[in-house]
Amino acid sequence: PVSSDSLEENQVSLGGLFMRNTVQEHSAFRFAVQLYNTNQNTTEKPFHLNYHVDHLDSSNSFSVTNAFCSQFSRGVYAIFGFYDQMSMNTLTSFCGALHTSFVTPSFPTDADVQFVIQMRPALKGAILSLLGHYKWEKFVYLYDTERGFSILQAIMEAAVQNNWQVTARSVGNIKDVQEFRRIIEEMDRRQEKRYLIDCEVERINTILEQVVILGKHSRGYHYMLANLGFTDILLERVMHGGANITGFQIVNNENPMVQQFIQRWVRLDEREFPEAKNAPLKYTSALTHDAILVIAEAFRYLRRQRVDVSRRGSAGDCLANPAVPWSQGIDIERALKMVQVQGMTGNIQFDTYGRRTNYTIDVYEMKVTGSRKAGYWNEYERFVPFSDQQISNDSASAENRTIVVTTILESPYVMYKKNHEQLEGNERYEGYCVDLAYEIAKHVRIKYKLSIVGDGKYGARDPETKIWNGMVGELVYGRADIAVAPLTITLVREEVIDFSKPFMSLGISIMIKKPQKSKPGVFSFLDPLAYEIWMCIVFAYIGVSVVLFLVSRFSPYEWHLEDNNEEPRDPQSPPDPPNEFGIFNSLWFSLGAFMQQGCDISPRSLSGRIVGGVWWFFTLIIISSYTANLAAFLTVERMVSPIESAEDLAKQTEIAYGTLDSGSTKEFFRVSALQLTGPAGFHHLFESQPKQSDCLSLGKSFNFCWPWSPYLKNEGTKLLFGFYKSSDFMYKQLAEVR
Repeated sequence: PVSSDSLEENQVSLGGLFMRNTVQEHSAFRFAVQLYNTNQNTTEKPFHLNYHVDHLDSSNSFSVTNAFCSQFSRGVYAIFGFYDQMSMNTLTSFCGALHTSFVTPSFPTDADVQFVIQMRPALKGAILSLLGHYKWEKFVYLYDTERGFSILQAIMEAAVQNNWQVTARSVGNIKDVQEFRRIIEEMDRRQEKRYLIDCEVERINTILEQVVILGKHSRGYHYMLANLGFTDILLERVMHGGANITGFQIVNNENPMVQQFIQRWVRLDEREFPEAKNAPLKYTSALTHDAILVIAEAFRYLRRQRVDVSRRGSAGDCLANPAVPWSQGIDIERALKMVQVQGMTGNIQFDTYGRRTNYTIDVYEMKVTGSRKAGYWNEYERFVPFSDQQISNDSASAENRTIVVTTILESPYVMYKKNHEQLEGNERYEGYCVDLAYEIAKHVRIKYKLSIVGDGKYGARDPETKIWNGMVGELVYGRADIAVAPLTITLVREEVIDFSKPFMSLGISIMIKKPQKSKPGVFSFLDPLAYEIWMCIVFAYIGVSVVLFLVSRFSPYEWHLEDNNEEPRDPQSPPDPPNEFGIFNSLWFSLGAFMQQGCDISPRSLSGRIVGGVWWFFTLIIISSYTANLAAFLTVERMVSPIESAEDLAKQTEIAYGTLDSGSTKEFFRVSALQLTGPAGFHHLFESQPKQSDCLSLGKSFNFCWPWSPYLKNEGTKLLFGFYKSSDFMYKQLAEVR
């Protein structure tokens, strides 16, 4: 609990300066004080630790000054706290002027400042040792400006001496995560595969999140994290990608002191100690605990030496001009620098400038199989790698272990034998790739086991999760050692796995169902014209006949008397003048004109002749067009192919088409320059075709592309050709696709 200022000899008052994002560190500070006060050594004269805490806004200079002066006016013996780049100079200046010791777990500084005890060890030497160990000659250095430029300066000096190619980028002031993504994309265009990230844990997590989104966490990438909290970083998603990750750890979780502290830590009340029970212990919280150990040990030393450091009366004004330093402050600083204890972060010692010395940093590596301790670093031995048994097995001869060979069921490369249910192991399979794997194993003298890929896919990267599937995923994530299969070499696959030299190149073939010759039916004569045209002709025929009938009825010239020698039956009634264009004769006249035959009657009136002439002209055009179309239809029908080019396939929707899912052919049409426009395009290739052989049994209106392609480059050509002959299927040799 927080107590008021005490003037008793057995009371030591400490100050605490915490920022907004140091909630867990504040809890660790209070818990460490509580542990000391309840577990004191009874053989010595005990003293009690009190503390006064202030929260400051580092971006506000007045807030920083007011917080420090508030602590100084209370008469604290030492101050524990955090600083950043904006508040560091203010706090260190006050400490030097007023002789008040400031113990901090913040980033170390190279400046020779007095009265500042730096709990965090420097990483400069460890980073340079690992760069030399991994033989990095070209890499990207992403650094946070708040951590200073000392590491950047050391790396640049080493780059000049060793002829390294270093691309340095400051990411300390970046607020938009899209800017991280743009930097990574720019570096990827430069073929950068190695990154040294020198930031705090929160910023490292943000950068790695963008790395996962962009898919730059696959095998072939190596990330070195210049941070002392390797276990504090979220690495699960990056680990599954296959990238190699190296980092540093100052807290040894196997240390009994660490284990004992964590057992008590997880039992704390979350309401009293926020971020204690449900959050992992940060390395900065461990440094906070060790800082209390250092302070307590320093005051124990002063009491053993009978040095009077008690503060009686007012501590004075921190803003007095000239400054009035505390006379006992030098004794406390000297005692703090003389401390040597074992804490959660290992051996704790300081040099004359308050920097950590004689410390050990563990080096961790994380791969697909998980994290492991790869070695350690100290100032005397430098980097010492561990002789891991697993590493020696991987690098040694493969004669003593079984190689996992992943493949895919695909005739004639890999097939099940007819009696495979009665067989075991590699004897269950047959095919070209099976024989090839056998000959390779016999030549290099290894044991191997064929493993059929579980999802039945060749291998593609998911655009959203950036995770590889198929055989490529088996290799990337370490579930298989080698793949022997009809696997196409593509640029994206070459970024994550290695290929042998290609010895079979088949290209991409588009297989199209042959247009079948239809037997002529009873109504085949209607095919040259559309059915809509025929319906219009019928309605025109009826309409013209009716119009001709009407104009003949109303025109007097169509009525005439006929010579007849017979007497009429009724002498009282005169005979009606006859009209030749009744409704049936009108229909007969129109039909005869349409058939180009004519008839015995013709209109006499002007209106009737106009109607007839128009109909004759119409029938002339229709019959001529029909005759030409009929001749072309009968002669060219057997030569017509529904698809003449890739453009024809993309611009239509009647014929469906597709490729194997997660194959190189589908990926080629997706990313190549062949982004054809039209109602269909190549944007909806079917994804449900598991095998090439299954495609042969599809319907008449389905096309598919064989996933066999030559070596691909970003700017290359694809020749679509075919070699398969069948009575039902055909291939079209299309133009080159650039």
